[in-house]
Amino acid sequence: MSLIEEHNNKKMKGRSYSRSQMFEEVERNVLGPLPELHYEIKEQSWATVNQNGHVCLQKDKHYYSVPYQYIRKKVKLMYCASAVEVYYHYECIATHRRSTKPFNYTTNADHLASKHKVLTKWNPAFFVNWAQGKHPKIAELITHILQKKQHPEQAYRSCIGILGLAKKVGKQRLINACTRALEYGNYSYTIVVSILERGLDKMDEEPTKNPDMPEHDNIRGDKYYK
Repeated sequence: MSLIEEHNNKKMKGRSYSRSQMFEEVERNVLGPLPELHYEIKEQSWATVNQNGHVCLQKDKHYYSVPYQYIRKKVKLMYCASAVEVYYHYECIATHRRSTKPFNYTTNADHLASKHKVLTKWNPAFFVNWAQGKHPKIAELITHILQKKQHPEQAYRSCIGILGLAKKVGKQRLINACTRALEYGNYSYTIVVSILERGLDKMDEEPTKNPDMPEHDNIRGDKYYK
């Protein structure tokens, strides 16, 4: 018998039972299994669900989807190193694996209004029509951006950003920048901003086509979303 066993089987001072007896008669039956996951400290923050059905965790600048019914609602985000939970009035409405990639999206397709064919203020037709009102080239670029994303909601902020540039640089410069982006075959808000910042929209020569963009004809056109 080991010393520890001898110690546990010895009656405690002033008691009529040993530590081993107390464990077997009292403690063993109330023991529970250890948690499957290690304990993680959680932090919290508050945010309003965007019109695109996603909420931003500001610490990472990453966007997470929530059910479309909560668009424009104020929600609480509880997060740890591995997960993000979204609560509305103490009810958990969404859970995601945490990502620290800034300005990217983590999306559950079942959350999206487009998945359920629900008409909201922001939808692909809204952005294509808005862009068409400015110029067909802008509408063409917006259509490409919407098509490039797995879910159109992920492109709405880029669409807003591009269309908002007209007030900053003027409609003609935006038309030129979108035209050049189309010629590059690079469809993003970032490339439009880069073209404007570098003044490439003011150049007359033909641009060099982006060699990294493969040729394809899988384009539905701006009328697809109307």
